[in-house]
Amino acid sequence: MTLAPASTFWIADHPLVLASRSSARRALLQGAGLQPILASPEVDERALEAKLLSQNPTPETLARHLALAKARAVSARFPGHWVLGADQVMSLDGAIFHKPVDLSTAARQLRQLAGKTHHLHAAVSLVRDGQEVFGSCDKASLSMRALSEPFLTAYLAMAGETILQSVGGYQLEGLGVHLFDAISGAHDTILGLPLLPLLAFWRKSGALLQ
Repeated sequence: MTLAPASTFWIADHPLVLASRSSARRALLQGAGLQPILASPEVDERALEAKLLSQNPTPETLARHLALAKARAVSARFPGHWVLGADQVMSLDGAIFHKPVDLSTAARQLRQLAGKTHHLHAAVSLVRDGQEVFGSCDKASLSMRALSEPFLTAYLAMAGETILQSVGGYQLEGLGVHLFDAISGAHDTILGLPLLPLLAFWRKSGALLQ
């Protein structure tokens, strides 16, 4: 757990808690002038996901359930705080993708995505004392260009294992930008934390300066 300094925008009684290991999500909040406490959710995401998939959920429903589970797990350790959980699910033609476990898996996944449009479903869940007080999900659509094998080999060599942190096997803010023809959706949604609905809720709730 990392304690955060006071924020000039955040005026709630307790600091915001981010239930995520994601450096991108942390950076998005910090870029918006918020300094959350960081707490790692002790949730077996793959086991929970397997259980949910047996119910044939939509990608949006799956992302929402996973975000809520993370927030609730951390909320038990932070009574009175607003705890923010987030999750992102990638889908292509109804199939759900996971973070690649190694570079060979990333290469195989990128070959599947090449020349097609896939979707990123980014969900947030805000929990206080175990109860969800706000939740939402946003979608971005990304059209990947056709990829030659020489390019794919060069990309994997240059990007290295950092791309294993991304469900799509790319980081759009870095070398991953070379993979795409067109992108439709908010940048923060692509990074896994749709901010505008959250900021609107916090302003309405008196947690942020108006």
